[in-house]
Formats: sequence, structure tokens, C-alpha cells
Amino acid sequence: MPELSPFNSQLLLGIHCTSSVLASQAERLATALQQPLLKTPPHTIDNGSFVLLVSETGVSLQATGKKVAGPIMVDFTAGATAHRRQFGGGKGQMIAKAIGIKNAFRPHVLDVTAGLGQDAFVLATLGCRMSLVERSPIVHALLDDGLKRAQLVADESLLSVVSRIELAHDNSIEYIKALSEPVDVIYLDPMFPERNNKAQVNKNMQAFHSLVGEDNDAGNLLQQALQKVIYRVVVKRPRKAPSIDQQFPELALPKPNIVFEGKSTRYDVYTLKKMP
Repeated sequence: MPELSPFNSQLLLGIHCTSSVLASQAERLATALQQPLLKTPPHTIDNGSFVLLVSETGVSLQATGKKVAGPIMVDFTAGATAHRRQFGGGKGQMIAKAIGIKNAFRPHVLDVTAGLGQDAFVLATLGCRMSLVERSPIVHALLDDGLKRAQLVADESLLSVVSRIELAHDNSIEYIKALSEPVDVIYLDPMFPERNNKAQVNKNMQAFHSLVGEDNDAGNLLQQALQKVIYRVVVKRPRKAPSIDQQFPELALPKPNIVFEGKSTRYDVYTLKKMP
């Protein structure tokens, strides 16, 4: 097994289970992450750390203390994600254009920085088969739980979307190297420092970034992706951030051929072959 992404163990205190019914699930998670089971609920701890909660609503990452933002969790059944599935912009969305969705063609997309799965879910909603790779054990636990809960919902439309998503816990670079054949499209959304300090949710996400770490090997990841893709590699960036080839000039990476730019987000597209 290749080395997976470490996390800041000083920021994660352990696993807290809110129900005895879920004790076995909490124990399995604690074993997998090599973390202790905590009897103390996170709101009684005030040291700027995190606790993974196992509750009836799902697995979530909760900041400790009383006056903190709500938990970070993956939920494809409600909220903004569900709304976007039902009322999103379809093929007209910028991410759809960047991926190359047009006419009846739906590429198989390998998302090697799966994160909390929002972009992959959007693309699966549009009909793409999605292979997700996440190397952070914490993020993988959140995403895996969200996908499993979505599979239990009696909603044929949602189940159809989730059936197009598969998730692996692996080192993304090694995963790409091990591919037996290239895939249609590879999607990268490297962790980038959060810059907005105003909203509490952004403060929470800043701490989340400090917990799971940044993707300092994004240049090597793009380099490998370009060798195992048929049509294009798509890189999501903050609008004003440098492109990966600019960030890692020592690797002599190519410049993006196409750029889709929105108000806060940009998609750098590295094309190799014309889409069908």
C-alpha cells in the first residue's frame, strides 16, 4: 500500500460517538484512523482542535468549543448539493464545459482529489461515470459515509447518480501510475489556502485545511495525469491563483490550452485530443 496523506494528529483529538447503537461503527473508524474513542463531547473542549462525530445523522468533523461553526459533513440528500442536482445549470455549467460534456458524450472522469465530493457529484448528476480517489483518511471517511447514506435514500434519481460514483482511498500519484489504460478525463482540485477570513464557515474551512494539509505535490500530480489521460486534464483553481505550471516552473509543465473563468473559480484545461 502506498503512503497515504498524513494529517495533523495534534488537531484531531479522536472519535466521539453520540449513540450506543453506533458504537461498533465508531470503533471501526477509530481503528482505521488509529484514533482514540472519546467520551467527552466536542462542545465541552475548547482548545482549537477537531473531533470526528459518529451520530445518527452521519459522520462529521466538528470543531471543539461552544461558539464554533457547525460540523463539516457530506450530505448529497439535502441542502445546496440536492438543490443543484434538481435545479442546476445542466450542460451549461462552467465545470461541464471544462470537462467537455456536449451532445450525448459523457466522459469517464477520474477525480484524483475527491475532497468532499461536490464537483464529482455534479458531474455524476450530468451523467458522467466518476472514479474518485482521496488520500486523506479523514476526508475519505466523511465522503464514504456521505455516499453510503445516499444509497439508503428511496429516491431513484439520487440512486442513479450515486451508482455512477466509485471511491478509492489511495495515493493519487501512485493510483494514476498503476492505471492499466488511460481514462477519458482527469480532474484535479488541489487544496489551496482559504483566503476569506470574514465568515465563520471559512474560518472553519481554514482549520479544516490545516488539519488535512495542502497538496504540495500538485505539480507532480498534473505531470502524471497528463501521461494517463485520453482527452484532457482539468484543474480547478481560485480565479486569481497561478496555474500549476506557473506554481512549479521547475517541472516544465505545459500551459493550459483553454481557460474557463468565473467570479471566484477558474478551470485550466490541458487538452491532448479533441473530444468526441
